[in-house]
Amino acid sequence: MVKDAEPRNPDPKLLELLVCPVTHGALVYDREKQELVSKKARLAFPVRDGVPIMLEEEARPLED
Repeated sequence: MVKDAEPRNPDPKLLELLVCPVTHGALVYDREKQELVSKKARLAFPVRDGVPIMLEEEARPLED
């Protein structure tokens, strides 16, 4: 039986450099949901296998 692998986290140095591709504002990493959140754009960008997917069309709109 194969166990589910633990999600890989992005490099902390990379997270410091990344900005929202829509607003060019700050992002907050949500480790539990594996997302980078732009509060200003109200979008959450997925992190897959430790790689942030910084495409607006891949982002999830945030709910109020």
